[in-house]
Amino acid sequence: MRFLLFGTGEYYNRYKIWFEKKDVVALIDNSKEKQGYYIDDILVIAPENVLQYEFDAIIILSFYVKMMRVQLLDLGVSEEKIYHFFDLHDLIGTPSKKCRRVCVDNAGNLRVNKKILLLSHDLTLGGPAIALYHAAQALIKKGYHVVYVSMLDGPLRDILTREGIPAVIDENLMIATMKESDWVREYNFIICNTMNFHVFLSEREPEIPVAWWLHDAPFFYDGVRQETMDKLVSHNMKIWSVGPIPEKALKIFRPDFHVEYLLYGVTDQFRRVGKIVQSGRHHNKMCFTVIGYIEYRKGQDILLKAIQRLSPEIRKRARFIFVGENTSLLAKEIMESAKDISEIIISGPVGRNEINCILEQTDILVCPSREDPMPTVAAEAMMHSIPCLISDTAGTAEYIRDGIDGIIFPSENVNRLRSALEDCIVGKFDLQIMGNNARRVYEKYFSMDAFEERLMSLIFNH
Repeated sequence: MRFLLFGTGEYYNRYKIWFEKKDVVALIDNSKEKQGYYIDDILVIAPENVLQYEFDAIIILSFYVKMMRVQLLDLGVSEEKIYHFFDLHDLIGTPSKKCRRVCVDNAGNLRVNKKILLLSHDLTLGGPAIALYHAAQALIKKGYHVVYVSMLDGPLRDILTREGIPAVIDENLMIATMKESDWVREYNFIICNTMNFHVFLSEREPEIPVAWWLHDAPFFYDGVRQETMDKLVSHNMKIWSVGPIPEKALKIFRPDFHVEYLLYGVTDQFRRVGKIVQSGRHHNKMCFTVIGYIEYRKGQDILLKAIQRLSPEIRKRARFIFVGENTSLLAKEIMESAKDISEIIISGPVGRNEINCILEQTDILVCPSREDPMPTVAAEAMMHSIPCLISDTAGTAEYIRDGIDGIIFPSENVNRLRSALEDCIVGKFDLQIMGNNARRVYEKYFSMDAFEERLMSLIFNH
Protein backbone atom coordinates (compact mmCIF):
# COMPACT_ATOMS: atom_id res chain seq x y z
CA MET A 1 0.00 0.00 0.00
CA ARG A 2 0.98 3.62 -0.57
CA PHE A 3 0.67 5.78 2.54
CA LEU A 4 0.57 9.46 3.39
CA LEU A 5 1.36 10.02 7.07
CA PHE A 6 -0.34 13.06 8.61
CA GLY A 7 1.68 14.39 11.56
CA THR A 8 5.42 14.51 12.17
CA GLY A 9 5.54 14.91 15.94
CA GLU A 10 5.47 12.52 18.88
CA TYR A 11 3.11 9.96 17.37
CA TYR A 12 4.92 9.92 14.06
CA ASN A 13 8.07 8.98 15.96
CA ARG A 14 6.16 6.28 17.83
CA TYR A 15 4.45 4.66 14.87
CA LYS A 16 6.81 5.16 11.94
CA ILE A 17 8.39 1.76 12.62
CA TRP A 18 5.32 0.11 11.09
CA PHE A 19 5.86 1.64 7.65
CA GLU A 20 8.47 0.70 5.10
CA LYS A 21 10.02 3.90 3.77
CA LYS A 22 9.39 2.81 0.20
CA ASP A 23 5.64 2.70 0.94
CA VAL A 24 5.44 6.24 2.35
CA VAL A 25 4.66 8.68 -0.45
CA ALA A 26 5.04 11.81 1.71
CA LEU A 27 4.52 13.24 5.16
CA ILE A 28 1.83 15.85 5.85
CA ASP A 29 2.14 18.62 8.42
CA ASN A 30 0.31 21.89 9.10
CA SER A 31 3.52 23.57 10.24
CA LYS A 32 4.84 25.82 7.49
CA GLU A 33 8.27 25.55 9.14
CA LYS A 34 8.40 21.86 8.17
CA GLN A 35 6.79 21.98 4.74
CA GLY A 36 9.21 21.51 1.85
CA TYR A 37 11.83 19.87 4.07
CA TYR A 38 12.63 16.20 4.59
CA ILE A 39 12.17 14.09 7.71
CA ASP A 40 13.73 10.61 7.58
CA ASP A 41 14.42 11.35 3.88
CA ILE A 42 10.68 11.77 3.22
CA LEU A 43 9.27 15.05 1.90
CA VAL A 44 6.92 17.02 4.16
CA ILE A 45 4.01 18.56 2.26
CA ALA A 46 1.15 20.92 3.12
CA PRO A 47 -2.30 19.32 3.59
CA GLU A 48 -3.72 21.24 0.64
CA ASN A 49 -1.33 19.38 -1.68
CA VAL A 50 -2.41 15.82 -0.78
CA LEU A 51 -4.54 15.29 -3.88
CA GLN A 52 -1.47 15.84 -6.06
CA TYR A 53 -0.22 12.43 -4.88
CA GLU A 54 -1.39 8.88 -5.50
CA PHE A 55 -2.06 7.01 -2.27
CA ASP A 56 -4.18 4.25 -0.78
CA ALA A 57 -4.50 5.59 2.77
CA ILE A 58 -3.74 8.62 4.90
CA ILE A 59 -2.79 7.69 8.47
CA ILE A 60 -3.39 10.38 11.09
CA LEU A 61 -0.54 10.18 13.60
CA SER A 62 -1.99 12.48 16.23
CA PHE A 63 -4.76 12.60 18.82
CA TYR A 64 -6.10 15.73 17.09
CA VAL A 65 -7.81 13.30 14.76
CA LYS A 66 -11.23 14.97 14.68
CA MET A 67 -9.84 18.30 13.45
CA MET A 68 -7.44 16.66 11.01
CA ARG A 69 -10.11 14.36 9.59
CA VAL A 70 -12.40 17.34 8.92
CA GLN A 71 -9.50 19.16 7.30
CA LEU A 72 -8.87 16.26 4.91
CA LEU A 73 -12.56 15.83 4.07
CA ASP A 74 -12.83 19.57 3.29
CA LEU A 75 -9.88 19.14 0.90
CA GLY A 76 -11.74 16.41 -0.98
CA VAL A 77 -10.07 13.30 0.46
CA SER A 78 -12.39 10.28 0.47
CA GLU A 79 -13.43 9.27 4.00
CA GLU A 80 -12.65 5.63 3.16
CA LYS A 81 -8.99 6.55 2.76
CA ILE A 82 -8.60 8.26 6.17
CA TYR A 83 -7.32 6.17 9.08
CA HIS A 84 -6.00 6.72 12.59
CA PHE A 85 -3.03 4.93 14.15
CA PHE A 86 -5.55 2.91 16.17
CA ASP A 87 -6.58 1.33 12.85
CA LEU A 88 -3.14 -0.06 12.04
CA HIS A 89 -4.02 -3.56 13.22
CA ASP A 90 -6.70 -3.78 10.53
CA LEU A 91 -4.37 -2.31 7.89
CA ILE A 92 -1.21 -4.24 8.75
CA GLY A 93 -2.50 -7.37 10.47
CA THR A 94 -0.51 -9.41 12.96
CA PRO A 95 2.72 -7.53 13.77
CA SER A 96 5.99 -9.27 13.03
CA LYS A 97 8.55 -6.88 14.47
CA LYS A 98 9.52 -9.33 17.24
CA CYS A 99 10.95 -6.44 19.21
CA ARG A 100 10.54 -7.57 22.81
CA ARG A 101 13.62 -6.55 24.78
CA VAL A 102 14.11 -7.53 28.39
CA CYS A 103 15.65 -4.51 30.13
CA VAL A 104 15.68 -6.05 33.59
CA ASP A 105 14.46 -9.45 34.68
CA ASN A 106 14.87 -10.86 38.14
CA ALA A 107 12.02 -13.30 37.58
CA GLY A 108 13.71 -16.46 38.84
CA ASN A 109 12.03 -18.79 41.33
CA LEU A 110 8.52 -17.50 40.71
CA ARG A 111 5.51 -18.76 42.54
CA VAL A 112 3.37 -19.63 39.54
CA ASN A 113 0.10 -18.47 41.10
CA LYS A 114 1.41 -14.99 41.89
CA LYS A 115 2.48 -13.56 38.52
CA ILE A 116 0.92 -10.21 37.55
CA LEU A 117 1.53 -8.44 34.23
CA LEU A 118 1.32 -4.63 34.02
CA LEU A 119 0.92 -3.18 30.53
CA SER A 120 1.73 0.50 29.90
CA HIS A 121 1.49 2.65 26.77
CA ASP A 122 4.90 4.19 27.53
CA LEU A 123 7.66 4.64 30.11
CA THR A 124 7.50 8.41 30.38
CA LEU A 125 7.18 10.12 33.75
CA GLY A 126 3.59 11.09 32.97
CA GLY A 127 0.70 10.41 35.32
CA PRO A 128 -0.61 7.06 33.97
CA ALA A 129 2.82 5.39 33.73
CA ILE A 130 3.79 6.58 37.23
CA ALA A 131 0.43 5.37 38.59
CA LEU A 132 1.08 1.91 37.16
CA TYR A 133 4.58 1.97 38.65
CA HIS A 134 3.05 2.68 42.05
CA ALA A 135 0.69 -0.27 41.49
CA ALA A 136 3.79 -2.42 40.85
CA GLN A 137 5.31 -1.27 44.14
CA ALA A 138 2.09 -2.04 46.03
CA LEU A 139 1.79 -5.52 44.54
CA ILE A 140 5.42 -6.36 45.24
CA LYS A 141 4.91 -5.35 48.89
CA LYS A 142 2.14 -7.96 49.03
CA GLY A 143 4.48 -10.66 47.72
CA TYR A 144 3.40 -10.78 44.07
CA HIS A 145 5.83 -11.09 41.21
CA VAL A 146 5.25 -8.21 38.81
CA VAL A 147 6.52 -7.61 35.28
CA TYR A 148 6.09 -4.14 33.78
CA VAL A 149 5.73 -4.20 29.97
CA SER A 150 5.53 -1.07 27.83
CA MET A 151 4.88 -0.20 24.20
CA LEU A 152 7.74 2.30 24.32
CA ASP A 153 10.95 2.92 26.24
CA GLY A 154 11.49 5.98 28.42
CA PRO A 155 13.04 7.40 31.60
CA LEU A 156 10.82 5.35 33.92
CA ARG A 157 12.82 2.28 32.87
CA ASP A 158 15.80 3.54 34.88
CA ILE A 159 13.63 3.76 37.99
CA LEU A 160 12.27 0.25 37.44
CA THR A 161 15.80 -1.02 36.90
CA ARG A 162 17.06 0.52 40.15
CA GLU A 163 14.24 -1.13 42.06
CA GLY A 164 14.75 -4.50 40.39
CA ILE A 165 11.29 -4.53 38.80
CA PRO A 166 11.37 -6.59 35.56
CA ALA A 167 10.78 -4.23 32.64
CA VAL A 168 10.10 -5.26 29.05
CA ILE A 169 9.68 -3.15 25.92
CA ASP A 170 7.35 -4.67 23.34
CA GLU A 171 6.55 -2.36 20.45
CA ASN A 172 4.16 -4.99 19.05
CA LEU A 173 1.70 -3.91 21.74
CA MET A 174 1.05 -0.74 19.72
CA ILE A 175 -1.01 -2.74 17.21
CA ALA A 176 -1.26 -6.36 18.41
CA THR A 177 -4.25 -8.01 20.08
CA MET A 178 -4.03 -10.14 23.20
CA LYS A 179 -4.65 -13.32 21.22
CA GLU A 180 -1.65 -12.46 19.03
CA SER A 181 0.53 -11.98 22.12
CA ASP A 182 0.77 -15.58 23.24
CA TRP A 183 3.42 -14.81 25.90
CA VAL A 184 0.76 -13.19 28.13
CA ARG A 185 -0.53 -16.67 28.97
CA GLU A 186 2.34 -16.93 31.46
CA TYR A 187 0.51 -14.54 33.81
CA ASN A 188 -2.34 -14.99 36.26
CA PHE A 189 -3.64 -11.42 36.15
CA ILE A 190 -3.14 -8.52 33.74
CA ILE A 191 -3.60 -4.78 34.27
CA CYS A 192 -3.79 -2.74 31.04
CA ASN A 193 -3.20 0.97 31.56
CA THR A 194 -5.09 3.61 29.48
CA MET A 195 -7.48 3.30 26.55
CA ASN A 196 -4.50 2.74 24.22
CA PHE A 197 -5.08 -0.97 24.93
CA HIS A 198 -8.60 -1.13 23.51
CA VAL A 199 -7.33 -2.82 20.33
CA PHE A 200 -5.26 -5.27 22.41
CA LEU A 201 -8.37 -6.14 24.46
CA SER A 202 -10.68 -6.42 21.44
CA GLU A 203 -9.42 -9.98 20.87
CA ARG A 204 -8.36 -11.47 24.18
CA GLU A 205 -7.94 -14.70 26.09
CA PRO A 206 -11.11 -14.67 28.26
CA GLU A 207 -9.75 -17.21 30.74
CA ILE A 208 -7.07 -14.73 31.93
CA PRO A 209 -8.46 -12.13 34.39
CA VAL A 210 -7.86 -8.58 33.16
CA ALA A 211 -8.25 -5.13 34.68
CA TRP A 212 -8.45 -2.15 32.31
CA TRP A 213 -7.41 1.05 34.12
CA LEU A 214 -8.62 4.17 32.33
CA HIS A 215 -7.02 7.60 32.75
CA ASP A 216 -8.19 9.22 29.51
CA ALA A 217 -10.38 12.20 28.68
CA PRO A 218 -12.87 12.10 25.74
CA PHE A 219 -10.28 13.86 23.55
CA PHE A 220 -8.24 10.65 23.40
CA TYR A 221 -11.18 8.63 22.09
CA ASP A 222 -11.60 10.66 18.90
CA GLY A 223 -9.69 8.06 16.86
CA VAL A 224 -11.53 5.06 18.35
CA ARG A 225 -13.94 3.11 16.14
CA GLN A 226 -17.24 1.91 17.56
CA GLU A 227 -16.87 -1.47 15.86
CA THR A 228 -13.59 -2.08 17.72
CA MET A 229 -15.16 -1.16 21.06
CA ASP A 230 -18.10 -3.46 20.31
CA LYS A 231 -15.68 -6.41 20.27
CA LEU A 232 -14.75 -5.88 23.93
CA VAL A 233 -16.14 -8.62 26.16
CA SER A 234 -16.70 -7.80 29.82
CA HIS A 235 -16.42 -11.41 31.01
CA ASN A 236 -13.47 -11.79 33.40
CA MET A 237 -12.53 -8.12 32.89
CA LYS A 238 -12.65 -5.43 35.58
CA ILE A 239 -12.82 -1.82 34.42
CA TRP A 240 -11.32 0.89 36.63
CA SER A 241 -11.36 4.64 36.13
CA VAL A 242 -9.48 7.48 37.84
CA GLY A 243 -12.78 9.25 38.39
CA PRO A 244 -15.90 10.19 36.43
CA ILE A 245 -14.31 11.74 33.35
CA PRO A 246 -12.70 8.58 31.90
CA GLU A 247 -15.84 6.62 32.86
CA LYS A 248 -18.07 9.01 30.87
CA ALA A 249 -15.69 8.83 27.89
CA LEU A 250 -15.85 5.03 27.86
CA LYS A 251 -19.62 4.89 28.28
CA ILE A 252 -20.16 6.88 25.12
CA PHE A 253 -19.06 3.68 23.38
CA ARG A 254 -20.05 1.04 25.94
CA PRO A 255 -22.81 2.25 28.29
CA ASP A 256 -23.28 -1.35 29.45
CA PHE A 257 -19.86 -1.60 31.13
CA HIS A 258 -19.62 -1.54 34.93
CA VAL A 259 -16.87 0.85 36.04
CA GLU A 260 -15.27 1.19 39.46
CA TYR A 261 -13.02 4.04 40.59
CA LEU A 262 -9.34 3.61 41.31
CA LEU A 263 -7.62 6.93 41.96
CA TYR A 264 -3.84 6.91 41.62
CA GLY A 265 -1.54 7.33 44.60
CA VAL A 266 1.14 9.99 44.98
CA THR A 267 4.20 9.20 47.09
CA ASP A 268 4.42 11.43 50.14
CA GLN A 269 7.66 13.33 49.74
CA PHE A 270 7.66 14.63 53.30
CA ARG A 271 5.92 11.95 55.37
CA ARG A 272 3.64 14.57 56.96
CA VAL A 273 0.69 12.21 57.28
CA GLY A 274 -1.84 13.49 59.81
CA LYS A 275 0.07 16.68 60.59
CA ILE A 276 -0.87 20.30 60.06
CA VAL A 277 1.79 21.96 57.95
CA GLN A 278 2.77 25.51 58.79
CA SER A 279 3.30 27.31 55.51
CA GLY A 280 6.36 29.41 54.95
CA ARG A 281 5.52 30.30 51.39
CA HIS A 282 3.53 33.47 51.80
CA HIS A 283 5.78 36.36 50.95
CA ASN A 284 5.45 39.78 49.40
CA LYS A 285 4.52 38.32 45.98
CA MET A 286 1.97 35.55 45.76
CA CYS A 287 3.19 32.72 43.52
CA PHE A 288 0.75 30.98 41.19
CA THR A 289 2.10 27.96 39.28
CA VAL A 290 0.65 26.00 36.36
CA ILE A 291 2.39 22.74 35.42
CA GLY A 292 1.78 20.65 32.32
CA TYR A 293 2.39 20.32 28.61
CA ILE A 294 1.34 23.64 27.07
CA GLU A 295 -1.59 22.69 24.84
CA TYR A 296 -5.19 23.67 24.19
CA ARG A 297 -6.59 20.87 26.37
CA LYS A 298 -4.61 22.09 29.40
CA GLY A 299 -5.96 25.64 29.07
CA GLN A 300 -2.86 27.71 29.79
CA ASP A 301 -4.21 30.29 27.32
CA ILE A 302 -7.24 30.75 29.59
CA LEU A 303 -4.94 31.54 32.51
CA LEU A 304 -2.95 34.00 30.38
CA LYS A 305 -6.12 35.89 29.44
CA ALA A 306 -7.16 36.05 33.10
CA ILE A 307 -3.76 37.44 34.08
CA GLN A 308 -3.97 40.04 31.32
CA ARG A 309 -7.31 41.23 32.73
CA LEU A 310 -5.89 41.86 36.21
CA SER A 311 -5.21 45.50 36.98
CA PRO A 312 -1.49 46.40 36.93
CA GLU A 313 -1.69 47.23 40.65
CA ILE A 314 -3.01 43.77 41.52
CA ARG A 315 -0.82 41.91 39.04
CA LYS A 316 2.42 43.38 40.39
CA ARG A 317 1.66 41.75 43.76
CA ALA A 318 1.97 38.29 42.20
CA ARG A 319 4.09 36.16 39.94
CA PHE A 320 2.91 33.43 37.59
CA ILE A 321 5.10 30.46 36.69
CA PHE A 322 4.28 28.38 33.60
CA VAL A 323 6.06 25.00 33.74
CA GLY A 324 5.97 22.41 30.98
CA GLU A 325 7.00 21.41 27.49
CA ASN A 326 6.86 24.64 25.50
CA THR A 327 7.46 23.66 21.88
CA SER A 328 3.80 23.54 20.81
CA LEU A 329 2.17 26.21 18.66
CA LEU A 330 0.10 27.31 21.65
CA ALA A 331 3.24 27.64 23.77
CA LYS A 332 4.81 29.91 21.17
CA GLU A 333 1.65 32.05 21.09
CA ILE A 334 1.62 32.31 24.89
CA MET A 335 5.30 33.24 25.04
CA GLU A 336 4.75 35.95 22.44
CA SER A 337 1.68 37.35 24.23
CA ALA A 338 3.35 37.24 27.65
CA LYS A 339 6.69 38.79 26.70
CA ASP A 340 5.71 42.24 28.02
CA ILE A 341 4.22 40.96 31.30
CA SER A 342 7.13 40.86 33.74
CA GLU A 343 5.16 38.92 36.33
CA ILE A 344 4.94 35.86 34.04
CA ILE A 345 7.80 33.36 34.04
CA ILE A 346 7.79 30.57 31.43
CA SER A 347 10.31 27.98 32.55
CA GLY A 348 9.89 25.23 29.98
CA PRO A 349 10.03 21.55 31.01
CA VAL A 350 11.76 20.54 34.24
CA GLY A 351 12.57 17.26 35.99
CA ARG A 352 10.71 15.70 38.90
CA ASN A 353 13.09 17.10 41.52
CA GLU A 354 12.73 20.60 40.09
CA ILE A 355 8.92 20.30 40.22
CA ASN A 356 9.08 19.60 43.95
CA CYS A 357 11.34 22.64 44.40
CA ILE A 358 8.92 24.83 42.42
CA LEU A 359 5.97 23.58 44.45
CA GLU A 360 7.78 24.47 47.67
CA GLN A 361 7.78 28.10 46.46
CA THR A 362 4.16 28.00 45.23
CA ASP A 363 1.15 29.50 47.03
CA ILE A 364 -1.56 28.34 44.59
CA LEU A 365 -1.44 25.59 41.97
CA VAL A 366 -3.58 26.62 38.99
CA CYS A 367 -5.20 23.95 36.84
CA PRO A 368 -7.12 25.80 34.09
CA SER A 369 -7.74 22.70 31.95
CA ARG A 370 -10.59 22.44 29.50
CA GLU A 371 -10.42 18.68 29.93
CA ASP A 372 -8.28 16.79 32.46
CA PRO A 373 -9.36 13.45 33.98
CA MET A 374 -7.30 13.57 37.19
CA PRO A 375 -4.18 15.75 36.94
CA THR A 376 -1.38 14.23 38.99
CA VAL A 377 0.13 17.63 39.69
CA ALA A 378 -3.01 18.66 41.61
CA ALA A 379 -2.54 15.74 44.02
CA GLU A 380 1.17 16.57 44.26
CA ALA A 381 0.31 20.16 45.16
CA MET A 382 -2.11 19.05 47.87
CA MET A 383 0.55 16.69 49.18
CA HIS A 384 2.68 19.85 49.63
CA SER A 385 -0.28 21.54 51.43
CA ILE A 386 -0.84 23.81 48.44
CA PRO A 387 -4.46 24.58 47.54
CA CYS A 388 -5.55 24.25 43.92
CA LEU A 389 -7.38 26.83 41.83
CA ILE A 390 -8.97 24.38 39.45
CA SER A 391 -11.53 24.28 36.63
CA ASP A 392 -14.71 22.29 37.16
CA THR A 393 -13.86 20.05 34.19
CA ALA A 394 -10.77 18.63 35.92
CA GLY A 395 -11.51 15.37 37.69
CA THR A 396 -9.85 16.50 40.93
CA ALA A 397 -12.59 19.12 41.40
CA GLU A 398 -14.90 16.25 42.43
CA TYR A 399 -12.85 15.86 45.62
CA ILE A 400 -12.44 19.54 46.54
CA ARG A 401 -14.92 21.68 48.48
CA ASP A 402 -14.94 25.10 46.85
CA GLY A 403 -13.50 27.76 49.15
CA ILE A 404 -12.53 25.19 51.79
CA ASP A 405 -10.01 22.75 50.30
CA GLY A 406 -9.36 24.76 47.15
CA ILE A 407 -11.07 27.05 44.65
CA ILE A 408 -13.16 25.89 41.70
CA PHE A 409 -14.06 28.05 38.69
CA PRO A 410 -16.19 27.27 35.62
CA SER A 411 -14.06 25.96 32.78
CA GLU A 412 -13.10 28.57 30.14
CA ASN A 413 -14.68 31.38 32.17
CA VAL A 414 -11.85 33.89 32.01
CA ASN A 415 -13.57 36.50 34.17
CA ARG A 416 -14.31 34.03 36.97
CA LEU A 417 -10.69 32.87 36.90
CA ARG A 418 -9.47 36.49 36.95
CA SER A 419 -11.73 37.16 39.95
CA ALA A 420 -10.40 34.09 41.78
CA LEU A 421 -6.81 35.17 41.14
CA GLU A 422 -7.58 38.61 42.52
CA ASP A 423 -9.35 37.20 45.59
CA CYS A 424 -6.23 35.16 46.39
CA ILE A 425 -3.90 38.11 45.91
CA VAL A 426 -5.89 40.54 48.07
CA GLY A 427 -6.21 38.01 50.90
CA LYS A 428 -9.85 36.93 50.71
CA PHE A 429 -8.82 33.36 51.53
CA ASP A 430 -6.71 32.07 54.40
CA LEU A 431 -4.36 30.03 52.24
CA GLN A 432 -2.66 28.38 55.19
CA ILE A 433 -5.93 26.88 56.45
CA MET A 434 -6.97 26.02 52.90
CA GLY A 435 -3.58 24.39 52.28
CA ASN A 436 -3.90 22.26 55.41
CA ASN A 437 -7.38 21.20 54.28
CA ALA A 438 -5.93 20.33 50.86
CA ARG A 439 -3.35 18.16 52.60
CA ARG A 440 -6.18 16.21 54.23
CA VAL A 441 -7.76 15.68 50.79
CA TYR A 442 -4.46 14.22 49.62
CA GLU A 443 -4.26 11.89 52.60
CA LYS A 444 -7.84 10.67 52.20
CA TYR A 445 -7.93 10.14 48.44
CA PHE A 446 -4.46 10.32 46.87
CA SER A 447 -1.99 9.00 49.43
CA MET A 448 -0.20 5.72 48.75
CA ASP A 449 -1.94 4.13 51.74
CA ALA A 450 -5.36 4.98 50.31
CA PHE A 451 -4.30 3.81 46.85
CA GLU A 452 -2.88 0.49 48.02
CA GLU A 453 -5.95 -0.31 50.10
CA ARG A 454 -8.29 0.43 47.17
CA LEU A 455 -6.12 -1.46 44.64
CA MET A 456 -6.09 -4.62 46.72
CA SER A 457 -9.81 -4.35 47.37
CA LEU A 458 -10.59 -4.10 43.66
CA ILE A 459 -8.33 -6.98 42.67
CA PHE A 460 -9.13 -9.50 45.35
CA ASN A 461 -12.45 -8.68 47.07
CA HIS A 462 -14.84 -9.67 44.26
